[in-house]
Amino acid sequence: MRPILILLTVLSLAAMSVRAETLLVVRKTDNAVDFVDPGSGLRLASVALGHAPHEVSVSPDGKFAAVSNYGTRDRPGSTVSVVDLERPGETRRIDLSPHSRPHGVQWYREDRLAVTAEGSRSLLIVDPQAGKVVTSVNTDQEISHMVSVMPDGSRAFVANIGSGTTTAIDLQEGTRLGQLATGEGSEGLALAANGGELWVGARAAGSLAVVDTASLQIVERVTLPGVPIRVAATPDGRTVLVTCAGSSEVIAFDSATRKEKARRKIDVPLADGATQRPFARLAPGSALPVGITLSRDGKSVFVAATMADKVVELDTSTLTTRRIIDVDGEPDGMATTEVVQQSECHGCSSRP
Repeated sequence: MRPILILLTVLSLAAMSVRAETLLVVRKTDNAVDFVDPGSGLRLASVALGHAPHEVSVSPDGKFAAVSNYGTRDRPGSTVSVVDLERPGETRRIDLSPHSRPHGVQWYREDRLAVTAEGSRSLLIVDPQAGKVVTSVNTDQEISHMVSVMPDGSRAFVANIGSGTTTAIDLQEGTRLGQLATGEGSEGLALAANGGELWVGARAAGSLAVVDTASLQIVERVTLPGVPIRVAATPDGRTVLVTCAGSSEVIAFDSATRKEKARRKIDVPLADGATQRPFARLAPGSALPVGITLSRDGKSVFVAATMADKVVELDTSTLTTRRIIDVDGEPDGMATTEVVQQSECHGCSSRP
């Protein structure tokens, strides 16, 4: 091949767009969401959001993400940001008023978001295209924090920290189906076994509750000290992973036997000034692993060490550390998606 043709081919390839897995990381104290290349740890883009965002969920088509702008004790939030993933930027900020303190969020249909609102003790059904609340279902429980929606979109489950319960909600009818006593401080939750089971972490009780989603019965309780705070399941539903903020650990369970398979301490140094952060009181001295998400193939698990300003990538099967990624601003909620990236990576930046 002639040199000029070789050069043109190289330039053409350099300008090509590629679809690659991208990690979305919400930075609570920096009011932003970062786009991170998990293979290199590079920050590809950062999008400014509302005040003190917490959780993120990707649309079924992978083109957008929704982020809850929770706010702070002194300045409660009341909005959800919609972010374009292919052309990074906030496309809409949805006002949820009079509802406040939106936290858990799941984009379960192209035209529907499920959002918890602690201020009104509600689960909100939001139309992201119209930018409005369609329905609100009162949980009648205190601190309705996280939400998980069945794969078929029929039911939602809301964990209520203050009441120690999980509320089951019929999304078609917009009604409560029942209150489950899942344990004091019920907070993190995830569906496993193809939606047949719901695992709920009760941080104050130091336990996990396993719920049969058809009968709405608690079928088992697993003792787990260490402040279990978030729960995630692998794409095949066979492994359930739990972050424990108090012991600074990640624990993996076999969802069929409900037995522990592995555990790993998130042993990274705390960020400067971390001990002065409000959430440091939850588990003094801990790196405070909270947010957790899986790679799309389920082979990696990403853990947000909020007091260390780092995201730790672990091998899902062994929980050995693969990579430590610097993410400033108290990383918390995360999600993975495939977005179009320029192979020449304009605007990429690495953390110091």
